[in-house]
Amino acid sequence: MIIGTPADAEAVLQLPRRRRGGAVRKERWKEYGLGYLFILPAFLIFGVFTFYPFVKNFWLAAHETPLYPGNPAPYVGIHQFTTTVTSSMFLQSLESTAIFTVIAVPIGVFLGLALAVIANQRLKGIAFFRLVFSATAVTGVAVAAVIFGTLLSPTNGLLQSWGIDTAPGIAQSPGWALYAVSGIQAWQFMGLSFIIMLAGLQSLPEEVLEAARTDGASTWTVFWRVTVPLMSPTIFFAGVIGTIIALQSYGVVDILIASSGQGSQAVYTHTNLLINYIYDEIYNRQFGVAACLAIALFLITLVVTAVQFRVLAKRVHYGN
Repeated sequence: MIIGTPADAEAVLQLPRRRRGGAVRKERWKEYGLGYLFILPAFLIFGVFTFYPFVKNFWLAAHETPLYPGNPAPYVGIHQFTTTVTSSMFLQSLESTAIFTVIAVPIGVFLGLALAVIANQRLKGIAFFRLVFSATAVTGVAVAAVIFGTLLSPTNGLLQSWGIDTAPGIAQSPGWALYAVSGIQAWQFMGLSFIIMLAGLQSLPEEVLEAARTDGASTWTVFWRVTVPLMSPTIFFAGVIGTIIALQSYGVVDILIASSGQGSQAVYTHTNLLINYIYDEIYNRQFGVAACLAIALFLITLVVTAVQFRVLAKRVHYGN
């Protein structure tokens, strides 16, 4: 074969390389297509049950629910949202949700860490106690509500057997009901917190802890000065997860107070968390108001999580 110019020679030399490059690109696109095919069911599920309802919420919030089903929903813009989030009922619900979260999350995280420290000991039969400590993570909210409803009963509850008069009942008292359901939420989150904390403790470098003990540090000093700083990413993670769970907690109030019929309107007003308020508006067919409340809860969760990452993350030690 006679090649006329150096450019022609270079073109001939590039032919195999171009063919190889085309084959590689074709194989890569096959892999991409196969990967997208595998995740397509997940995209469909998220699209139908997550993304579409999320977008639909904004449409519902901008339209007033018609008095009769099937009638056109009038467009009201942001007026419905501003009216909802400035109402006294929303502010009361927001206050109850804040108190509920501030009580439940720190107690749940602290109890989980304390139990994890105990369960991390090399003792005979400790596996059984690890199972017991983590049991609340898989305990249904209905079971938890029934258990504590019995314990707090004003007639045959545990406190009554101790001689403490709780009449008319802690769960029926406007001053104590919110603290009761917060404690139940902390108890239920304790199991998940324990699992997270135990995993964090078992991943700590043993040589660092042993070096502190060799230097003469007491057990409390090792825990507070070494273990807690090394555990700060785990504690921070548990706090963020616990906050999100608490903001979306619904079943305890619904089963123990709302559906039981034992709580008065004053009790339910003090324990009416945002998520319960949303359910009430849906039950009353006020879908526009419920959508406004759902958007508000989403924004509150987003802001609280962002503040946690902004403020608390500075105190987290990510050292190796």
